[in-house]
Amino acid sequence: MNVTSDPRIERVAFNADGLVPAIIQQYDTAEVLMLGWMDAEALRRTLTEGRVTFWSRSRGEYWRKGDTSGHVQYVKGARLDCDGDALLIEVEQIGAACHTGEHTCFDADDLTPVAGEAR
Repeated sequence: MNVTSDPRIERVAFNADGLVPAIIQQYDTAEVLMLGWMDAEALRRTLTEGRVTFWSRSRGEYWRKGDTSGHVQYVKGARLDCDGDALLIEVEQIGAACHTGEHTCFDADDLTPVAGEAR
């Protein structure tokens, strides 16, 4: 199937570099694990193969999460946000999600904001 003929992918508003941010979330706990980037082909692979594929901006190539590390992400769901410019990919994470070996990329640097309250 041609990527551009997939109506799911045609709905995505890719940025000027042809990429869209993909937020990766643990499907059963809703824990945010990481953020990666996808182009149309990486999204097609993710939607059709059951494993998450990203476009590596630094390496300029596709990488399927876990192929070298063993820390695999199995796709459980995928959603497009209301503007079409961000993805939420729900996964079953096996091993660490972060390249540092941490469970999530959001464990390390708490910015300690002032907590707001509803009035």
